Amino acid sequence: MKKQLLIIVLLFGTLVHSQTASSLFSKANGLYKNGNYKEAIALYSKIEEQGLVSADLYYNLGNSYYKLNEVAPSIYYYEKALKLNPAHADALANLTFAKRMTIDAIEELPKTFLQRFSENVIEAFSFDTWALIAVIASFFIAILFLLYRFSVSSKKKLFFFNATILSAFVFIVTLFFAFKSESAIQKNRAAIIFAEKTAVKNAPSVNGDDIFELHEGTKVIILDELDSWKKIKIADGKVGWIGASNLKEI
Repeated sequence: MKKQLLIIVLLFGTLVHSQTASSLFSKANGLYKNGNYKEAIALYSKIEEQGLVSADLYYNLGNSYYKLNEVAPSIYYYEKALKLNPAHADALANLTFAKRMTIDAIEELPKTFLQRFSENVIEAFSFDTWALIAVIASFFIAILFLLYRFSVSSKKKLFFFNATILSAFVFIVTLFFAFKSESAIQKNRAAIIFAEKTAVKNAPSVNGDDIFELHEGTKVIILDELDSWKKIKIADGKVGWIGASNLKEI
């Protein structure tokens, strides 16, 4: 009886928590539509603090900061939305506009065919999406194999056999893509520069030489870290050390 009561209490608490977040989200959307962007951010942030995050929540936060001309936070939240849902077309479009407000004009290094394929195909969908396709493919493998096994007609057997092989191929490829997508996210620890202007040094020390300068909104890749310093790489391949307080990891 006590166990059942505890389950009911937990379910009720989850439901109330969800309704509260939904109410906050609707209220924040209303504030945004009325141009009260700071108030909207405060409510969206409350939902984020509760751990009830989504691509749309981050997208709305990005929009709110963009309306306030705050470069770094807008880019940061658009990137977070795309991390959860790489196919979020609105976040991708608005990120392009937000990047136009940045100062640093960094020319990207040419990418190989495999790098472009990974970005445009494998990383275009999240691990969950690829995994879902793999599960669906495995379901088709089982059904098609059974149809092959119990078919009498030789033509049907050949068709179901080929279909089973094709489904198995799709399963293997999508499973591979799922793990490659997750690996790419783990490997590419991206961050956004939040400091208005910061020097990048050749060593993790305040006494290190300045080798180049970055401004707010620039995206970097974190390669390593030591104490309060992070080793970063920018799109043109330059590498250096920066104070951890000057950036925020996506």
